[in-house]
Amino acid sequence: MKILITGTAGFIGFHTAMRLLERGDSVIGFDVVNDYYDVELKECRLAALAEKARGTNTGYSFIRANLADLAAVNDAFETHRPDRVIHLAAQAGVRYSIENPHAYVESNLTGFTNILEACRRFDVEHLTYASTSSVYGANRSMPFSEEHGVDHPLQFYAATKRANELMAHAYSHLYRLPTTGLRFFTVYGPWGRPDMALFLFTQKILKGESIPVFNNGQHTRDFTYIDDIVEGVVRVNDRPAQPDPDWDAHYPDPTTSDAPFRTYNIGNSTPVKLLDYIEAIEEALGCKAKLELLPLQPGDVPDTYADVARLSEAVGYRPATPVKEGVRRFVEWYRRYYEV
Repeated sequence: MKILITGTAGFIGFHTAMRLLERGDSVIGFDVVNDYYDVELKECRLAALAEKARGTNTGYSFIRANLADLAAVNDAFETHRPDRVIHLAAQAGVRYSIENPHAYVESNLTGFTNILEACRRFDVEHLTYASTSSVYGANRSMPFSEEHGVDHPLQFYAATKRANELMAHAYSHLYRLPTTGLRFFTVYGPWGRPDMALFLFTQKILKGESIPVFNNGQHTRDFTYIDDIVEGVVRVNDRPAQPDPDWDAHYPDPTTSDAPFRTYNIGNSTPVKLLDYIEAIEEALGCKAKLELLPLQPGDVPDTYADVARLSEAVGYRPATPVKEGVRRFVEWYRRYYEV
């Protein structure tokens, strides 16, 4: 297939593009390469993708442009005519959305509208897009199920991603565009984002600096290794959403529709306490962390825990990487990449 992937300079987009190139798909990458975090890391990801494409002799091209630029998005679709789209570009970060909400409007709302419109105009077979576990917001019923309410976001980032799900349903209903949203649960692994806990903690521990541990380390997170995430993304891409023949408008299932629309959780389904996660990092590094215990931050949720039964039933999704193994692989990559 010819697949357009947005966010290929980003963490999940990079790994997804690598996987699809390995299996022989043609990939069109699209990314603005902004400076939200280290641009050099993003450029290194792009260089690795280009090298992979040369090694596999598959079709690969990259477009450096902003998703909010409607002309650039339309030109990409006009030129390449993708069969399917995997939309992973977004302005990420929970706390940053409190500081700079306008960045989230441009990327997550305007950019997503442009993607939806292009998919409609150019008859894309299936749009798979990134949502987030943050949509569960104030909900404290565990594990998080797609059937739970998601109408109480705790920060603007979550609100924009929930809006994406609603926007996707509108296009699925109006234009019969197959769309599938994936609610990611705390993704980690090699080539990860420097603003995420694993990256920050590893960096500070190696420097002998104290690490900030919010909520006194009592958070639990459904840490999900990048390879398991990519496996789910690829499987979903391969199976376009279909209308649910059993959908009942009197008792509406929020995750399906009489339109070709789906939303799924994608996580490890095994929550880990933050202090235990830090112990796994210490074990992989061979040194102890200095902890600075702090209260819960505004916008943070205390716990996440994914019910992935629906995704497992739909595409056979089975996360397979224990946290200790995933952390070890990250630390190996980090030491190699930064030569420490």
